[in-house]
Amino acid sequence: MRREVRGYRLIPGAKLSNVNLSGEQLTLVKLYHADLSLADLRRAVLNRANLSQANLTLAYLSEAMLIGANLFNAKLIKADLQGANLRDANLSCAQLMEARLIGAILHGCQLDHANLKGADLERADLSGTNLQSASLEQANLHLTNLSYANLSYASLDNAHLSGTNLQGANLAGARLKRANTLANLAGSNLEKANLAGANLSDAQLSRASLMGANLEGADLSGTNLYRADLREANLTGANLEGANLEGVQLEGAILKDTNFNWANLHQSSGSAMRREDLWNWQEIELI
Repeated sequence: MRREVRGYRLIPGAKLSNVNLSGEQLTLVKLYHADLSLADLRRAVLNRANLSQANLTLAYLSEAMLIGANLFNAKLIKADLQGANLRDANLSCAQLMEARLIGAILHGCQLDHANLKGADLERADLSGTNLQSASLEQANLHLTNLSYANLSYASLDNAHLSGTNLQGANLAGARLKRANTLANLAGSNLEKANLAGANLSDAQLSRASLMGANLEGADLSGTNLYRADLREANLTGANLEGANLEGVQLEGAILKDTNFNWANLHQSSGSAMRREDLWNWQEIELI
């Protein structure tokens, strides 16, 4: 482990704002509580480094190697992490507001309680990542891989989820209000998730669990909900026009003013669909 590089002392709490350490081999370095704001760490190797509670605001970390690094409660506000490898890193409680993480590898990371508001995660790999109670409001998750991630109680309000892979993800208790998505949510857990007003049109939700979810006013037109669990879900005013609801479970669901026009409800169960509660009920396929 190196303690001095290019004349800079690499010790906990070091004042290293604006330093140039690009391309340096810094594996296992201990820089917790250090000030690395605006530092140039492009392509640096920081595997298993201890950067907990470090200030990396506006730091340049593109293509850096941070495998297994400890970034607990670190400040990475507006940091550039494009193409960085953060596999298995600890980013719990980290501040990543408006950070650039395009194409970054975050597989298996701990990001619980992290703040990623407005972060750009386009094409990033967050498969198997723990994002419990994380803030992802207004984040760009276009083509992001979140398969089998833990997003329970995370906030994704106003997030951009076009092409996002959320297959097998746990979104129990998550908030997706006004989120815009064409995501793959097949088999995902969305129990008690707040999806009020979310745009889920044409999304893939086959075999997803939406038990007790709030889908009031949500746009689910053209959505594939094959064998999904919608028991006790609130679908008040939701738009399910042209949706595939074959084999869905609707026991206890609230269906007031729900639009089922041209929806396929073949072999669905438990729906007490009174004509006075449904909009455009005439075209429902119940065969």
